[in-house]
Amino acid sequence: MWPKATEFGFPDEEAAFALQMGHGIGLAIWEKPMISRLVSLDHPHEIKPGMVFALETFWPTKDGTSAARIEEEIVVTPTGHEVITRFPAEQLLVAGAPFVTVGGTLPTVRETEAPPNPDVVKMVAAAAKAEGEKVGAGR
Repeated sequence: MWPKATEFGFPDEEAAFALQMGHGIGLAIWEKPMISRLVSLDHPHEIKPGMVFALETFWPTKDGTSAARIEEEIVVTPTGHEVITRFPAEQLLVAGAPFVTVGGTLPTVRETEAPPNPDVVKMVAAAAKAEGEKVGAGR
């Protein structure tokens, strides 16, 4: 559960809504369900294993001059959750290039990703081909 808005300098939950929330991940910027102190306490959603969420947090400095906004992606498991974000947010001391962590400066280039899933590549190619055939037929 996120801290109350008043605990980090905001007058109420509505003022802090987009700064401490969770949401589903899909095609839109914020997929349902929305999870926040503003709506979830009165309108809860059932959370089940296999669901994937982005949890967004905002932590201002004590003097209010700056803040960090960190988003972590999690997958719900039968026993709790697993963080699937690869960025080491728990080690972050300074956000912004360069990123400074307890272990030193992080590279600003994303780490190497695994090669794309061949089935996904085939699906994308087939969809592109079908779309091209539709465009060509309409000329």
